[in-house]
Parts: sequence; structure tokens; C-alpha cells
Amino acid sequence: MLAGAEVDILDDGSLDHDPDTLGRLDIVVASVHSKLAMPPDAMTARLVGAIAHPRTDILGHVTGRLIAGERGTRPPSAFDAEVVFEACRRFGVAVEINSRPERCDPPDDLLALARDSGCLFSIDTDAHAPGQLGFSEYGAARAAAAGIPPERILTCWELPRLQAW
Repeated sequence: MLAGAEVDILDDGSLDHDPDTLGRLDIVVASVHSKLAMPPDAMTARLVGAIAHPRTDILGHVTGRLIAGERGTRPPSAFDAEVVFEACRRFGVAVEINSRPERCDPPDDLLALARDSGCLFSIDTDAHAPGQLGFSEYGAARAAAAGIPPERILTCWELPRLQAW
């Protein structure tokens, strides 16, 4: 069992947990949860700042969009996806394939761009209740449809490889 947390990316690209807490985690998923409508240049800098943080392992729900569901809809954040995914590749940060049907994040075009950029991926349920753990099948189907090989998906790796990464 690994200890992990989803942490918020603050406006300046820093993470909302102190270094001691981050140091005790095996996996850190960094995600934007506020001010999703920042100007594109500012959002790009915010995401890249978090990606460059030495404790960030996975970039969560990169666009923050909602396409359906009880919470309504929300447009995707605007940012320079080529810059963000190149930063993920360069820093070895995986891009989350968020399996919540109301997110479908990243959208197919950005999923393909991240794939073509050489990014690693993590299929995550973003479950808020035990019954939502089955969402992983939806994310796995999206990864397969996008032609992402299992070798580039952290959640397909055996534990020793994941721990070494």
C-alpha cells in the first residue's frame, strides 16, 4: 500500500502542503481546484511551476473541466498544452487520465498531444465514494482508444517499477 494525496496547486504554482507532509507521501497528485479561469499565460506558469516541484508525481485533471453531472458543467482552463506536456515529459510527471465520466479529462485532443509528447500517464478514478472505484475501467478504455501503451501507464506497472520511478 502506498501513501498518496491529491494536493492543490496554488496560484503561484506551489503546492498547498508543507515540505514535511509532502515528504511522507509516496505519490503526490497536483491539481488545480480554484481560479480555473486564469489567463492562459498565468495558468501555464502555474501548471509548470507545480510540475517542476520535486514532489509532484502526477498532474491531475489538467483542464479542470466538467462536461456533465450534478455539479453542472464548467469549461476547460486555457493554457499552453504543448508547454505543459513538455514540462511533464522533462520532469517525469505523469498526466492523469481522470476516469470520472463527468470530467473526461484530458479531452481526447489533449490526451493525444500528451501521448505524442512522450508523457507518462496515470489512470485515476477521482473516486469520492467506494462505489466510484469502478471508474478505472472508463479511464482504461480511454487510454486504449488513445493508443497509449501499458508501458507508459503507471497504474499498469508492477510495484517495484513504480517504487523505483
